[in-house]
Amino acid sequence: VAVYSISDLEKLSGIKAHTLRIWEQRYGIIHPKRTDANIRYFEDDDLKFVLNVALLNRNGVKISKIARMSRQEIAEQVALIAENQSIQQGDTPIDTLTLAMIDMDEYSFNRVFNASIQQMGFERSMQEVIYPFLEKLSILWLTGSISPVQENYISYLIRQKLIVAIDQLPTGSAHGAQQSFMLFLPEGERQELSLLFMYYLLKNRGHRVIYLGQDISVTDLRDAINIRMPDFIFTMITEPFARESIQHYVDRLCKACSSVHFLFSGYQLIAQEVTLPHNASVLKSLDQTLGFLSQLSQINTTNGESAIR
Repeated sequence: VAVYSISDLEKLSGIKAHTLRIWEQRYGIIHPKRTDANIRYFEDDDLKFVLNVALLNRNGVKISKIARMSRQEIAEQVALIAENQSIQQGDTPIDTLTLAMIDMDEYSFNRVFNASIQQMGFERSMQEVIYPFLEKLSILWLTGSISPVQENYISYLIRQKLIVAIDQLPTGSAHGAQQSFMLFLPEGERQELSLLFMYYLLKNRGHRVIYLGQDISVTDLRDAINIRMPDFIFTMITEPFARESIQHYVDRLCKACSSVHFLFSGYQLIAQEVTLPHNASVLKSLDQTLGFLSQLSQINTTNGESAIR
């Protein structure tokens, strides 16, 4: 049985610990258990219940009214909201995805994801629903608030959606005007979903993509460059390295592959003061990445018009 602190509940539900304590003391909504040492803790059923309460509260149901409802009534109201939800309802899709992850419920995941695609299309669904959920997931993983099996389960479902969407996009001509990108993750890096989403973004804009995947060493990358010289190489560094500093890795990578421009992303590049070599740039956010791709499209359009003239 998973055990959660009130801090874990705060991270998972988005409800401040102070508010959760008020709900407990004033309304009796949650009932923490206690260890022999009198330390408060919560279990899976408590977490699911708080997520359901938070979802109702965000959708306009007053906490005083929720306190008078039975757990069955709360579950029915949550199911009704999830069935008829609009993507414009703030955090509701992310709340539902969190519940789907905790319950390992593929049906609920597909319902939310498919409803989002119908309303906004695949790319906007990834940007406005899945990507924020992934950011929340990474925080939950780092703080130990979810188990590896829950993370692996939901990550696999999202990975399936991304691969199908990528496969459905037309492959650009090898002789087209767009740029070529090589995508990889360093050894030990785990955030493949973000790399796959970058693959989708690039391919959806007509760029050529060489996808190397995970656990790529500097030597392997150099061999790939010798075979297919790309215009850009994109990678992410979200976790610290065990054997060297991020600065040392970036310097070593950019020196070994000095003929190519690197695009770095990920928490470690933002959190640490890394001095970038001349052939490297950092994309600090999804918005910045989209802006970079937009600039590339404008350059390609301009070049294409010049060629026509």
